[in-house]
Amino acid sequence: MNRPTNPELIEDVQSSVDKRHLDIDQVGIRAIKHPVIVKDKKGGVQHTVANFNMYVHLPHNFKGTHMSRFVEILNENEDAISVESFENILKQMLIRLESESCDVEMTFPYFVNKEAPVSKVQSLLDYEVSFIGKVVNGVYTNTTKVVIPVTSLCPCSKNISDYGAHNQRSHVTVTIQTNNFVWIEDLIEIVEKQASSELYGLLKRPDEKYVTEKAYDNPKFVEDMVRDIATELKAHKNINTFVVESENFESIHNHSAYALIKG
Repeated sequence: MNRPTNPELIEDVQSSVDKRHLDIDQVGIRAIKHPVIVKDKKGGVQHTVANFNMYVHLPHNFKGTHMSRFVEILNENEDAISVESFENILKQMLIRLESESCDVEMTFPYFVNKEAPVSKVQSLLDYEVSFIGKVVNGVYTNTTKVVIPVTSLCPCSKNISDYGAHNQRSHVTVTIQTNNFVWIEDLIEIVEKQASSELYGLLKRPDEKYVTEKAYDNPKFVEDMVRDIATELKAHKNINTFVVESENFESIHNHSAYALIKG
């Protein structure tokens, strides 16, 4: 059987009528990579690669959405996508995919050049950052999420032991909506100041002594971490809403400790 090859004659199955009368909240593509440009607080920009998830709302009367159009929208940005062009991508999705609401998640590694506390040797540390954009009923919202690795030391372990205390690497996740621009570096600084100690890409022996003793002098439960960070986020004039989570990957248990505060 010979099927037509002219695009105008090929049946558009996705646009055919669906009789189940069920809207789909999110339909689209996940895990597609594209270069992005992100502003750096020191005055420059970072060129990195983001992992995109892109969704639209599908009304009950359509059988499917046009998946290829998501890829077309990304690739029409011939150069790297910037934060400034992020909202425009969502607007294009609404038009091209004939939808009333859409979501885009853009997740990428962001690098900060850190100086060790004693030796002053410099090294890069990476943080996972996500920009999440939504358009619902014509209203655009932008959410920023940053995962910040830190050190936490157990106050209970320190209190009951004759010497030593167990510590662990913790992942603090901060998710915010803002009324003005907030630097990624500022969020990182807020979290690292409230940890038992921050992490570094490179440490010399004097630095290791310093961060070990600093953590010992500054023990924090997972509950302490989220409460202290939430206090700082509440006081920030540019942050409207936030969620702060801390997961401590325990060094003497086969489970993690976890806490979350919304504000």
